[in-house]
Amino acid sequence: METSITLRKAKNIGATIEKRLNEIGIHTLADLAETTAKKAYKKICQKHPDKTIPKCYYLYSLQGALMDLDWRKLPEDIKKELVS
Repeated sequence: METSITLRKAKNIGATIEKRLNEIGIHTLADLAETTAKKAYKKICQKHPDKTIPKCYYLYSLQGALMDLDWRKLPEDIKKELVS
């Protein structure tokens, strides 16, 4: 997958997730790949401690974007690794 594309063109990335990623300095899939989905998710949670940031949507969506895969279709082993 081309990692220099904008986040909005990636699978699973809508306006809210894009905004939250931009807030932590992630603007492209290359930025997300460098940070990793897991670390990006943690940074978003730290930036918004008063919000509930659902793992099953945010964390899986970020990983799915990197894999060009719908978040609901992530393999179970990847989901388990992400939440560990």
